[in-house]
Amino acid sequence: MKGVIHHRVSRRAVLAGGLATLAVHRAVAAELPRLYGPAPLSGDRLDPRGDDSGQIVPAPPPGYWPYSGLSGPGRPSTDASASGGWVSGLPDVRYKGPVPRRYPCAPWDNADAGTAVKAGLLPHIRPLHDVHIRDTIVCLGGDGAYYMTGSTGDNIWAMNDGVELWRSTDLFNWEYLGLVWSIERDGGWEKNWRMRKGVPFRALWAPEIHYIRGNYYICHSMSRAGLAVLKSTTGRAEGPYVHAFSPDKPLRHGIDATLFEDDDGSVWLTYGSADEIVRLKDDLSGYAEDWRPVTAAEYDTDPSHHRAQCAERDYKHLGYEGATLFKRNGVYYLGVVDRYEGRYSFALWMADKITGPYRNRHEVPDCGGGNFLKDARGNWWVTCFGNGETSHFREKPGLVKIDFAPDGRVVIAPDQPFAIRTEGGAA
Repeated sequence: MKGVIHHRVSRRAVLAGGLATLAVHRAVAAELPRLYGPAPLSGDRLDPRGDDSGQIVPAPPPGYWPYSGLSGPGRPSTDASASGGWVSGLPDVRYKGPVPRRYPCAPWDNADAGTAVKAGLLPHIRPLHDVHIRDTIVCLGGDGAYYMTGSTGDNIWAMNDGVELWRSTDLFNWEYLGLVWSIERDGGWEKNWRMRKGVPFRALWAPEIHYIRGNYYICHSMSRAGLAVLKSTTGRAEGPYVHAFSPDKPLRHGIDATLFEDDDGSVWLTYGSADEIVRLKDDLSGYAEDWRPVTAAEYDTDPSHHRAQCAERDYKHLGYEGATLFKRNGVYYLGVVDRYEGRYSFALWMADKITGPYRNRHEVPDCGGGNFLKDARGNWWVTCFGNGETSHFREKPGLVKIDFAPDGRVVIAPDQPFAIRTEGGAA
């Protein structure tokens, strides 16, 4: 295929074919603290004895990681964008696309096989925008525009710079607003580097933007550290942002923080596997009460509907990461990621109270790790980003239109505005 970049390199290989690149890595390695060795890149092996404790360590010297911490503006998507992309990892990073990477890449190996599309479970859609984003979030703002963010940068298993933001008035054309919250410029406790598998690591994961009570809030997770909630100081989506509360330490250890505003104006915070939830103060300056457990009325114990590690709990859990909440017709919907026959999907639950008990666990195929959105016209959507070979593009933002069955369960809508068109004109 035209534009496919396939590289298999070792630590001694060079990306641009120059000895200068190797010299730079040698120079960087010479400056490293004794705590860790050279950065492992595609083709290398991690030390199985490497420190994976998350302890705070000195920052690596500039150039230690060859990755950019920004994804940047990207470009409008086309039907051709509905394949390839990125597979982030440590140490292997994969890429398939038209733009040569400045870092070494492992072979693609059919990573965009798209088996969920072939099985008719996921519509054959093009991305929202041709840009590297994981954990895609799209929010309808107070100005009637849509705002998009997510985990960005070349490789979030190593490092990134903070929260990037895009804006659209129609969901089809996106303007880049840049780095609206920087770890280095705006962070506090977030600035610390930590140990991951024997190497220094600092990455902001799964940021979400929310429009609540006339202002914009961003919740984020620093992997191996914990959660934060930020607020705009200007009432604009582009910020600047400061900590809404707890600027000196994480709110909670964990990942995938999310906010939810209920019909009565109460605002709630949960994260990760959504095992607990807390109501925030009316001004979002702290907790209004203690954390509460989230319960289920019954469980789906089919092993094929869970990742393997869930066997430790006899498959009696909500899911394992990527919590999200929305409400429709008085029913609370709680989405938590789980693996359905290998698909990175939302396990979606329904309840009459925000804390449960939740019922009717069902799959929203291959669309885990994002959010559900009601647009300005009343249409409902779920975001996706391609987190497995079952997807037909990888680590790019996507939007799938959804409907609701008579019993309230979410189903994929028959009409898909982002669908790829065949030569005959059919989707």
